[in-house]
Amino acid sequence: MIKKIIYLIPLFFLFSLTTKNKKFDSYIEKDLPYLKALYIDIHQNPEISLMEKETSIKLANELRKVGFDVEENFGGYGVVGILKNGKGPTILYRTDMDALPMEEKTDLPYASNVITKNFDGNDVGTMHSCGHDMHMAVWTGTARALVERKDEWSGTIMMIGQPAEEIGAGAAMMLNEGLYDKFPVPDYGIGLHSSPIIPSGKVGFGKGYIMANTESVDIKVFGQGSHGAAPHMSIDPIVTASVIIMELQTIVSRNLNPLDDAVITVGSIKGGTKHNIIPDEVDLQLTIRTYKEEVRNLIHKRIKEICDGIAASMGLDKSRYPKVILPESFTPANYNDEELVDLMTSVSNSIIGKENVVVSEPQMVGEDFARYGSTEEDIPTVMYWLGTVPKERMDKYNLGEYALPALHSPYYYPDIENSISTGVKVSTESLIKLFNN
Repeated sequence: MIKKIIYLIPLFFLFSLTTKNKKFDSYIEKDLPYLKALYIDIHQNPEISLMEKETSIKLANELRKVGFDVEENFGGYGVVGILKNGKGPTILYRTDMDALPMEEKTDLPYASNVITKNFDGNDVGTMHSCGHDMHMAVWTGTARALVERKDEWSGTIMMIGQPAEEIGAGAAMMLNEGLYDKFPVPDYGIGLHSSPIIPSGKVGFGKGYIMANTESVDIKVFGQGSHGAAPHMSIDPIVTASVIIMELQTIVSRNLNPLDDAVITVGSIKGGTKHNIIPDEVDLQLTIRTYKEEVRNLIHKRIKEICDGIAASMGLDKSRYPKVILPESFTPANYNDEELVDLMTSVSNSIIGKENVVVSEPQMVGEDFARYGSTEEDIPTVMYWLGTVPKERMDKYNLGEYALPALHSPYYYPDIENSISTGVKVSTESLIKLFNN
């Protein structure tokens, strides 16, 4: 008899888990039309960094509908929603809100046609081409699901709607406003990011560094201008800048340990006004991506040495050596806590199937979500990748018939329903598990 009972215990728990999953699946199916409509509304009405006024109002209202205490306009247009549900840990769950200044070219029936006047006074197309609209829909769905399942967890959930992620400023704005002073200091922090290469219905996790330090460096290259027909009377800053650009590429290939990851990209070169004029100055704009602080410092050192050395070889006086302008701050690398990754991976395996959970490789893109875990409180955080590629596009891609649009592409769009459903399941179940861990 005892043996039979022992044998039946695992079956009982398996049955309970299956029943719970089916019940939650049914709830999500019922809530999905609401979340889809919210997604489309947000997608059609994007707002660029530091202008997320209406978007923040929408998110604040969504939280208030289900019982959160909400503060708006915190650190710009930031939203903070607090729901206390007994004793337990405090967990931060963040979404970003801003769109990008670019014209949408998807030809979708719900495509954005918004034209925004930016801070320079120029009219720009506006599009959610980085998936923040999906982030917000999943975030809202998760908040609603946590309220629906309040009897299954205990603690405090802190929902963060963050502005200005695309310019790397929003997290710092909210933290500098006193996020961890005015509100409970979280024990954990989670977030997600849409993936343009993982099929919808799947999620991806990586341990340790998953996104890089990101910073912008400016170099002003000086010279001696002259007539284009008399180059011997000049010290041509365009030529000098060209040599600098090529030499910068040797930093990663010849100065760094091959096992250390780094990217140095010159994204802009500007100089001159006319075909036959050699200018006095040229401006270079660089983006630098690293993981390790010592690598970052070495790159800074080598940039200065290369610029000075080339300027000297061109015959420039020291007073006219290039001016290297390093940023006062940078977006730190995202580090996924290994225990949190293990927990969320286990949860995801059980609710969407192990075959739908992939290991994600580190990337050199940046995300200021890292700042929430990089304070003196040293909060464990994790950001996972949410698959968004529709099946028909993935099938064509696998046959070599289609190139997947990247994030920040005017052609990017997600599989709405499957992505929302998967994201809400993974986020909600992971949070409940973490509350009860």
